[in-house]
Amino acid sequence: MFKERRPDGEGPSPVILTLHGWTGDEQAMWVFANRMPQDALLLAPRAPYPSPLGGYSWHAQQHKVWPWVDDFNPAIEALFQALDGGHFPEADTSRLALVGFSQGAALAYALALQHPQRVRALAGLSGFMPEGAEALARYRPLEGMPVFIAHGSQDQLVAVEKARAAVRILQEAGAKVTYCEDDVGHKLGAGCFKGLENFLRSTYVSK
Repeated sequence: MFKERRPDGEGPSPVILTLHGWTGDEQAMWVFANRMPQDALLLAPRAPYPSPLGGYSWHAQQHKVWPWVDDFNPAIEALFQALDGGHFPEADTSRLALVGFSQGAALAYALALQHPQRVRALAGLSGFMPEGAEALARYRPLEGMPVFIAHGSQDQLVAVEKARAAVRILQEAGAKVTYCEDDVGHKLGAGCFKGLENFLRSTYVSK
């Protein structure tokens, strides 16, 4: 299931795929919609696995504190099937801009590292790198890819050290990483919100 905002014009339009966190749904990422470029097709999918706490999860192994890269593969394949099924003929779904929050950021990292040819840019918000990612990073699959990472220094759900580790791994993978840290909890602070907006406008749709 997708929530969507279609752009004006005939296209082909770039696609921004927003990926919610654990216990979220397709509505959760819409808080960012007004800050995202109007000439992109904005898609917010619902994760496939119901969470025991309500909402949904991007992987089935919910007993794990920190999931592995492979745990996200069924969700990644489901996303590709939905995007490539001809439902969005006015959009260029071959190369995606990803914006993920928390667990959605981990999904975005897993997708980009394993399918870099499908990703044009990447933003991870209050997220973490899934286990097993370093083995993929050594092959530098993200050479030159623009990446934005934002995190709160007071985040008690995903410690800020997880974001700093993600920066290191993505740089090892060849990505050009912009990192923003605000004095907030498990959310996007005002400074990083502005940084995300600037990143989206300058990077996601300008190429």
